[in-house]
Amino acid sequence: MPDHDSILAITNAIRDGEQSAVEVMSDCLGRIKSSDQTLGCFRETYEERALGLARMIDDRLAKGDDPGPLSGIPIAVKDNMVTDFGRSSAGSRMLEDYHSPFTATAIEKLELAGAIVVGKTHCDEFAMGSSTENCSLGTTKNPWDTRCVPGGSSGGSAAAVASQLVPAALGSDTGGSIRQPASFCGIVGLKPSYGRISRSGLIAFGSSLDQIGPMTKRVEDAALLLQTMAGKDRRDSTCADVHVPNCLEKLDEPLKDLKLGVPKDVINEHNDDLVNTIIQEAIDVYRDLGAEIVEIDLPLAKYAVAIYYVISAAEASGNLARYDGIRYGHRADLKPGEDLFDLYAKSRSEGFGDEVKRRIMLGTFVLSSGYYDAYYKRALQARRLIKQEFDQVFETCHAILGPTAPTPAFPMDEMQDPLSMYLCDVYTTLANIGGHCGISIPAGFAQREGRRLPVGLQLQGKGFDEARLLRIARMFEMATSHHDQSPELITTNKS
Repeated sequence: MPDHDSILAITNAIRDGEQSAVEVMSDCLGRIKSSDQTLGCFRETYEERALGLARMIDDRLAKGDDPGPLSGIPIAVKDNMVTDFGRSSAGSRMLEDYHSPFTATAIEKLELAGAIVVGKTHCDEFAMGSSTENCSLGTTKNPWDTRCVPGGSSGGSAAAVASQLVPAALGSDTGGSIRQPASFCGIVGLKPSYGRISRSGLIAFGSSLDQIGPMTKRVEDAALLLQTMAGKDRRDSTCADVHVPNCLEKLDEPLKDLKLGVPKDVINEHNDDLVNTIIQEAIDVYRDLGAEIVEIDLPLAKYAVAIYYVISAAEASGNLARYDGIRYGHRADLKPGEDLFDLYAKSRSEGFGDEVKRRIMLGTFVLSSGYYDAYYKRALQARRLIKQEFDQVFETCHAILGPTAPTPAFPMDEMQDPLSMYLCDVYTTLANIGGHCGISIPAGFAQREGRRLPVGLQLQGKGFDEARLLRIARMFEMATSHHDQSPELITTNKS
């Protein structure tokens, strides 16, 4: 029987006849039914469609056809990516019953390669949040400790992979929404360079920041999904027409003369003490692997959160203007005498949650007359300087090492102050501002009240250098065993 969490093991077993695609899919759906009532990862599943596609995979293999490199692999998809089957709601009441007429390009490419979408996962509303507590359609729990959040906004996808309900899932990353939940749930989360994967079919939050990426248990599986989804798309003008390398070809080959940049203040009093310890241990692992650790200075990094929230809120304000009760989404019932303005106001008030309203208001303010130059224009100028700063740093090292998040997963309902929640993104927003790639990999565990909570290590690489970044991540993965750990919930279910 193949491992539940390894794409390559599963697809090889299907191709070799050890298991059929239908058996793999039935096993997957069974795990979801038995565990998801506790975890709340899925918004909805597509059992009939998934089993039908699995039968088609088996039929093609029986005829000697090649269904693709992902033959029969169950994939979960974040609820802010549209499909022409099921609902695409972005975790919001505004789109609660929205049915898309088309499917996102990234999902199309995966299914053409033989993967099968098994369901949509919960996310913070319109991907705005760091805990998945802002989802209007359900609450997801962390499989390592169900009292804690799974991170966000791709918390449903991260928890589904960590709990082995699916071997892989898709998330979207606007300011860390793949990497931070990957850290909290102890999995691999890759944020590709901006433009590496088409955004066509991704419900927009911040258009110059959003990026789709894979969430898996192993680096090699993330590499396989990346090269399957990457490439130019005529439906997305921001999708880069650049060469897509074979990320698996040299993945297990350690990088010679590796230079890792470590910001001089990466270990600091703002981090949880256990996070500091684990990051220092990760530095020592790379040093033992022969890497040269180079101290770097990123003086503008301290402005990243402020820059990110100005730009992302401004873009969200524009992107969400279309949800007005007429063109898209929820439409409120009007009382006699109410007019078009009342329809707009009531529809948006009823359809959007508090966090979305907060960011729309902030974005509208920074774009307004008299404040545009002071806030939005200045944030764009600072963004350019940060990108230049990273470009200079990447001339001296292959990748930058640091924590993914300043803390392990925190208890639900603990962060009532929005500003405290925003600071969860202090280490991740830089890759979105700069447009380069970043990955979070399991680096260790913090003990909390008798439970182990994962801690992630973040590596950042220059734009479109994912192949090398994945090799660097793989070096750490091969030297440690953190990725082989499973939550107690799953261990209990297996026994």
